[in-house]
Amino acid sequence: MISKANKNATRKKRHGRVRRTIIGTAARPRLNVFRSNKNIYVQVIDDATHATLASASSLDLEKGNTTDAASAVGKLAAERALEKGIETVVFDRGGYLYHGRIKAVAEAAREAGLKF
Repeated sequence: MISKANKNATRKKRHGRVRRTIIGTAARPRLNVFRSNKNIYVQVIDDATHATLASASSLDLEKGNTTDAASAVGKLAAERALEKGIETVVFDRGGYLYHGRIKAVAEAAREAGLKF
């Protein structure tokens, strides 16, 4: 019997391959997205100092796990990053497919003023 691959393990493997090339700096930090079953989390990270510069999640907005909540989180993360003077970022989709909630976060962050 052929066993089915663990989705989270394959996502982590994909994310590891992507993270070898995507590095956030102070001038251009990394916009990281994590998607759980109930919420979505976004962080703006400077990998040189291992510091989170700005963050937002659907817990801040008390919205559910929908694309509308993801759009609101992307907009909130972009606003918080712009308040700290961050205009350009590198988008790290966290090994997830660029579709659905991940795409909604990216598009909302772009509309709010982040460049990537």
